[in-house]
Amino acid sequence: MDELIPVFVKIGLSEQKAKETAKNKKLAPMLATVIDDAQVGDGCDKDIGILLYHLASTITKDAAPHRAYLVNKITNGDLKSNDQITAGIKFVDDLPSIDEKAFDEATGVGVVVTAEQVKDLVTGFINDNKDNISANRYKTLGPNLAAVRKLEALRWADGGVIKKELDDQYLALLGPRDERDVPQKKKKEPKAAKKEAVQVEAARPVDPMRMFYEGELARLHKPGGNKQIKPELMDEHLKTTGGKVMTRFPPEPNGYLHIGHAKAINVNFGYAKAHNGVTYLRYDDTNPEAEEEKYFTSIIDTVRWLGFEPWKVTYSSDYFQQLYELALQLIRKGLAYTCQCTGEEIHAHRGGDDGGARTACVHRDRPVEETLDQFEKMKQGRYKEGEVTLRMKMDLENGNPQFWDLIAYRVLYTPHHRTGSDWCIYPTYDYTHCLVDSFENITHSLCTTEFIQSRESYYWLVDALEVYKPVQWEYGRLNVTGTIMSKRKILKMVTNKLVNDWDDPRLFTLVGIRRRGVPPEAINNFVLELGVTTNKTVINTTRFDAKVREHLDNTAPRLMTVLEPLKVVLKNLADDFVEDIVVPNKPRDAAMGEHTVPFTKVLYIDRADFREQDSKDYYRMAPGKSVGLLHVKHPVRCVDIEKDSQGNVVTVICEYENDVAFKKPKTYIHWIADCPARGSPVKLDEVRVYEPLFKHENPEKAEGGYLNDLNELSLSVVKGGLATVGIYDQVADWVNKTGGKDKESMRWQFVRTGYFCLDKDTDLDLDLVKKGNVKEALRHIVVNRTVTLKEDAGKSS
Repeated sequence: MDELIPVFVKIGLSEQKAKETAKNKKLAPMLATVIDDAQVGDGCDKDIGILLYHLASTITKDAAPHRAYLVNKITNGDLKSNDQITAGIKFVDDLPSIDEKAFDEATGVGVVVTAEQVKDLVTGFINDNKDNISANRYKTLGPNLAAVRKLEALRWADGGVIKKELDDQYLALLGPRDERDVPQKKKKEPKAAKKEAVQVEAARPVDPMRMFYEGELARLHKPGGNKQIKPELMDEHLKTTGGKVMTRFPPEPNGYLHIGHAKAINVNFGYAKAHNGVTYLRYDDTNPEAEEEKYFTSIIDTVRWLGFEPWKVTYSSDYFQQLYELALQLIRKGLAYTCQCTGEEIHAHRGGDDGGARTACVHRDRPVEETLDQFEKMKQGRYKEGEVTLRMKMDLENGNPQFWDLIAYRVLYTPHHRTGSDWCIYPTYDYTHCLVDSFENITHSLCTTEFIQSRESYYWLVDALEVYKPVQWEYGRLNVTGTIMSKRKILKMVTNKLVNDWDDPRLFTLVGIRRRGVPPEAINNFVLELGVTTNKTVINTTRFDAKVREHLDNTAPRLMTVLEPLKVVLKNLADDFVEDIVVPNKPRDAAMGEHTVPFTKVLYIDRADFREQDSKDYYRMAPGKSVGLLHVKHPVRCVDIEKDSQGNVVTVICEYENDVAFKKPKTYIHWIADCPARGSPVKLDEVRVYEPLFKHENPEKAEGGYLNDLNELSLSVVKGGLATVGIYDQVADWVNKTGGKDKESMRWQFVRTGYFCLDKDTDLDLDLVKKGNVKEALRHIVVNRTVTLKEDAGKSS
């Protein structure tokens, strides 16, 4: 297969895409055959190559006899787009011969839609829908793009031309996006206007539905468009569903979900929502050995935390009886047999480690009655685990390993969490998944690309049993750098206490990310911005962090905290001096509210904001220098210092410059007053500062494996930190708005430090908060750093 990589590159595939394609045991030989048909092994125009790739990757079994005809239509310039090729495949599907005139008409051969025609048709559409567009503005752009593309007169028009024309006409009608389309910050002073504009642009939220009307997702079939082995199956399906889009999210309840699952959840729930459909949450609970109740609970909690509500929650185990009865049908059709081969023998029959010739096992032609008898004995528990399996009689000559007589049932004596000991035979994923999709009338079985090879065996089984056949469509899975998402490997780290648990904030499990304080909206926006393609997506964690910051910058209240306190005494103020300072919860955003803090003679600043030796590039506090205090009217100037016996600075003596002409200082630092009468400062019992868990972007490739790549500095715990009394008002507001159940949803920007959230280890009495006694309610405060401040990264002054 490696020999095909340069051939694939010559037709226009990127080297990475060529490598991925060459590894695909189904697609690689088909693309090689298509290239031979086209006689372009030495290279061709990239546009032609991409069309040939689309043909190879989408051609159906029934259309395959007409492959050469379709290739010729591409190379002679008749078929010029993926849409035309898709229409061509559909037209020739299962046809004994082709009427070229009818083919050309069905695929738009020779049809030219000019830019002027596109403009006229889009103008007409805009005029017909002007009231709705004017009222709802850019929220309608995604759905209307899909609607325009479905206009019959634009069926064969260039999709890019349509999109640009619609965008241009929206701009002409509505003007640029403004505060009616996106939440915007208030304008800063004129000299900061440019920076503000950049911040607003960066904070623009994603239209959550747009990706479902563009690209490959826009070309998926409508309900009713998937061909069935018997027409009456579709009639019954449409009668049951009313023509609705039906999707499912089918996790295995054998571990916690990770960031990659967030993409799967968004794709399945989002696609159904975009088309007014519904989504099942279906637990694929066919392996009782690995399933625990805590995983079931965590999965549904996580789905809801991300903002999605399943139409129904189901279990594969709901259908154990139906699956068993269909297995009997498969046996009676001569398409399944009981097999007593060991795992090693099955592997050898499939060609072994060397990929040799495949051979049938001696049980493959076992008489139907004998198989029925043995399968019944399996069900009765008369065989040991591993002694007998039920295998599907598929096609050993097929190049796809998913046809090499897959196992349908095996014996397991582990009690099931829902069915107890009712069953001792359990169906496999390969047998169960497609059939339960069928039972639940799924229209679009959306899964990641590692299941591409399973598509044919999926279709084989439902057709063999003559039940409704959904359509499987694959998209690239999401991975992020610098982490491990394998359940097995995370379990090893948990067991060996290298991390605290599955919800350790350093992990990219969704429970870990949640505990770190990452908002679900930030995760969803991150996934949606990436879009959906068939390519595997590997994203640097810095991009994820940027999306989290973006969301928190708009939503998190500000709070002054000091993690390493240094005492400051303002020598020219009276001992009993107290001034109330009103501090906004977010500058320039009155809607976020405000809180009041005391300003007194004794303050605490962060030790990092003082330097005994001044320098030109340093702007914070130093001997003889004036510096501003955030939200305080006048600067302070350091006039002396006090040290302990080890020579460490323990107190900075300053003068409050309220009796000199005001001169704006070059910088401002944050502070906290020492005012016991007002409950200030507030002690932060633990501040947990998280860094990446691993040292490198790909821990798997580290010398000695991922366990040798652990970052020993990934967690530091700061004790003795202080916060202003504003924390009480902010916690009270949060409890009143949310009920306070999910502590991680109390998020802050610690001014000039980073974004933080409450950890679940915080001792917080919600009843006392609701009674107005927040000081006593917050008994033990633990916070987690969610992400650093972008502008502070690496800052040295």
